[in-house]
Amino acid sequence: MLQIKNKIDTAAILLVCSREQIAQLPYLDGEEKKTLHQKLEAGMKLVTFTKQHKRYIIFPFEKSADKNEDLETLRIQGFSIHQLCKENKEPSLAVELTGNISAKRMAALLTGITLSNYEFLKYKAKSKSYQLTVYVSESLLDKAAIAQINLLTESVRITKDLVNEPVSYLTAAQYSKEIQKLGKAAGFQVTVWDQKKIEQEKMGGLLAVNRGSSAPATFNILEYKPAKALNKKPLVFVGKGVVYDTGGLSLKPTKNSMDWMKSDMAGSAAVVGALYAIAQAKLPYHIVGLIPAVENRPGYEATCPGDVITMYDGTTVEVLDTDAEGRLILADAMHYAKRLKPELVLDLATLTGSALRAIGKEAAVIMGTADKETKKQIQKAGAKTGERTVEFPFWKEYGAYMKSDIADLKNLGPAEAGSITAGKFLEHFTDYPWMHFDIAGPAFVPSPYNYRGKWATAYGVRLLFTFVQNLCNNGSEKREKKSRHNAG
Repeated sequence: MLQIKNKIDTAAILLVCSREQIAQLPYLDGEEKKTLHQKLEAGMKLVTFTKQHKRYIIFPFEKSADKNEDLETLRIQGFSIHQLCKENKEPSLAVELTGNISAKRMAALLTGITLSNYEFLKYKAKSKSYQLTVYVSESLLDKAAIAQINLLTESVRITKDLVNEPVSYLTAAQYSKEIQKLGKAAGFQVTVWDQKKIEQEKMGGLLAVNRGSSAPATFNILEYKPAKALNKKPLVFVGKGVVYDTGGLSLKPTKNSMDWMKSDMAGSAAVVGALYAIAQAKLPYHIVGLIPAVENRPGYEATCPGDVITMYDGTTVEVLDTDAEGRLILADAMHYAKRLKPELVLDLATLTGSALRAIGKEAAVIMGTADKETKKQIQKAGAKTGERTVEFPFWKEYGAYMKSDIADLKNLGPAEAGSITAGKFLEHFTDYPWMHFDIAGPAFVPSPYNYRGKWATAYGVRLLFTFVQNLCNNGSEKREKKSRHNAG
């Protein structure tokens, strides 16, 4: 957590400077500066020394030509600084700046430190938590910037906690309760459809996926509607909420793959975290979140490969693989979104292994029917936050891959272009501008991944928040220009 403190006296001090400014550091004598230069020339990126019972961490930052690359480098260095403090059991860290670094770059460094504080210790009886408190002066970063870093850190924590929870606790019904608590705390409304309501609505995709589970499904409608919203039509986020995925009767064949399947609701958890941050920040934008929550189990009444189901919109689907279940529940949610007459729909889902195999954990695969400017703004937000995106082609020919011989569609295409054909399946259920995020790669990682941590990464929370924040800023600028024009 970041705290403002103008007079700082801590055991550890982080000095941020350029290489040229090392000679001006007041804490080092000539011999120490010489040693510091030698260590940096040898390739060290952080150099520490102790003087008068204080630990000094020297971080000489050098700008590159790519601003977004700089921001990500700084976040990763923030993780390294946090690890250094953790190894030395430093309870707090004061940040001092010698020279010139932009507020955005300083914010990125501090974000990397605070995000690295995350721990999931709920089920560890004897583990001790380590939380590094970081002190900064107002001259370094203003209150608004510090508050935003703390808010996003908290929102990421919320999302990670939800994803890291096992299904023994986080059933679909319990998930709905957690969302309701968060909505009450942040200021967004939550409506929960229970199993009976889902049956009455004839949400065939949700019902088919959940048939093998003894636990009921839920459909969650989250709405944040500020009094003076800039948008006339809502922006809609849809998140895949499979709280556990065995693959159903098409049981997952890959060794150990089921071990991670509590994470199959990571897309929906990102929606929850993003809405929490947006509502807490009081961004003036009307947003609706849609979260279908189910379990995919191989129970006695489970949907069988070869079954034909009728979706919420009346489309018939031949279910060739019950492990291609995420698209079925997303499709029902996306049909529901039509009644909202949205300006744009963004769905996030850990949908295909194809996306992971194509680009790994470094980015999400995106595709869809939104206009070029919207795609540009999504990629801009992704690059700025380090939650990168790669757009895949979305040619109409791919749609033919999903045609069934006995139904309107089938839920599985050929091995080729698997992430794209999954997107083409979803497109059938839209009549609005839309973008699909396949986050199977970056949402959940089995080994430590810099400031993102191990297991849940909360991919999408900071991207969605930044995307909406940019929409608000752009909208405010347009209003000001229009007002000046009318006044003239």
